[in-house]
Amino acid sequence: MTVRSRALDVFVARATALVAILVAIVPGAGQAQVSPRAGDLAIVGGRLWDGTGDESRQNPGILVRNGTIMAVGAFDLDTDGVEVLRLASSHFIMPGLFDLHAHYAVDLFGEGRVDEYTVNPVLFLANGVTSTFPAGEVDPAEARRGRERVAAGEIPGPRIYSSGPYWGTARPGWSHEAMTPDSIRQEAAFWALNGARGFKAKGIRPEQLEAVIEVAHEHGLTVTGHLDSGFRASVNPRDAILMGIDRIEHFLGGDALPATRSAYASLEALDLEDAETLDRIRKQARLFVDQGAFFDATLTAYGYFADREPGVFDDWADEMGFLTPYARAVVEDNLPRTPLDQFERIYYVKRETVGLFAAAGAVSQLTLGTDHPSWGEFWSGFGAHRELHAMVRAGIPNADALRAGTVNAARALGVFERLGSIAPGKYADLLVVDGDPLTTITDTRNGVHVVRSGRVYDPGTLFESARGTMGPRSGADADWWKGNLRLGR
Repeated sequence: MTVRSRALDVFVARATALVAILVAIVPGAGQAQVSPRAGDLAIVGGRLWDGTGDESRQNPGILVRNGTIMAVGAFDLDTDGVEVLRLASSHFIMPGLFDLHAHYAVDLFGEGRVDEYTVNPVLFLANGVTSTFPAGEVDPAEARRGRERVAAGEIPGPRIYSSGPYWGTARPGWSHEAMTPDSIRQEAAFWALNGARGFKAKGIRPEQLEAVIEVAHEHGLTVTGHLDSGFRASVNPRDAILMGIDRIEHFLGGDALPATRSAYASLEALDLEDAETLDRIRKQARLFVDQGAFFDATLTAYGYFADREPGVFDDWADEMGFLTPYARAVVEDNLPRTPLDQFERIYYVKRETVGLFAAAGAVSQLTLGTDHPSWGEFWSGFGAHRELHAMVRAGIPNADALRAGTVNAARALGVFERLGSIAPGKYADLLVVDGDPLTTITDTRNGVHVVRSGRVYDPGTLFESARGTMGPRSGADADWWKGNLRLGR
């Protein structure tokens, strides 16, 4: 994607947002009058934050038909057959959360990850996460089966945008010698034509990444990358952005991460009191803005392995209660986990760099990603709320943090035309909570209703349906959960 096309995308997105605001504040602006009819869903009461501003307002009414928002404004509710969702004055309506690094992978036995698409989709949806991008699938065939089951209504779950297999050494069996640019182009085209909605690079070389980006953009897909510093033939995010990559994960990159050592080593030792280092970080943040790239910071990913900062890593829902009794006993045998000193330092350094990223004028390029392949103690669906909390503790205003998990994420994946905000013509993916996340970010945890494609779910009912169901029920069916064994790794 060129700088010019990125600029056009930004212009269109801003114009769309402006129209949405106009529609919301000027009765009848930009839309024909829509009257309810049998089968519609009307959401009345509560306060509305549509994703475009910094404040909520009295909900004027939301009319949904066939999973699409038809109107935001006053309408007649006398029509027979209209489902009416009446909200209390304490209820807050916002777009459904969008996790751009939503792992469905679990590793309960410490024997390699498997992709689990039976319980995880329920936990994501119950937490108000209505759209996910796995950012690399361990078992693409199992992931496809999971998507099909959700799409068929067999399992309640969010939208799952397929990422296909990893591109780089994160994929088992990857060979740099065999994966030439030409072979990558051929395989990437195969995945693009078979349902992938974006690609994830991790452990990739520069010439290989260029090929992935080229094919993805030919097919209208985005590319994200867990990259490094340029150390040992890796790719610095700065160079990937100049190649045209759409998103960067974990590390901002740039001159603050020199190619003389790994990104982990540089980040751990980053001196944020040094004026030159700060200037390099600001310069890299401006590159994101200028090139239209997004930053999926995944702040909490390292915190699970660190001291688990109080507040952010609270367990407010007995997450281990979703395990079967047998699986819970297996997981508890490996607890508590010893915090990793390196990841603890990285967790707090990353928080400061994200604050600097936002302060440099790049907050609109920030997205939400949880990046938590679970070992059974915590689940990724709950991680979205932890990520929002960590952003606010990094100095991000509440409204900007919420946009990172809604509007920005939709733009970053190229689906903002139909998702990410609440406006006529958008899909009806909503989260209703008790409280005000614009004031208290942890209120996103207080889910009252989740609306996915116009269907209303009760989070409590979803949670109860999943309790005691994750993992094997006995040693006799444990092999499926041992990734190295089942997947031949």
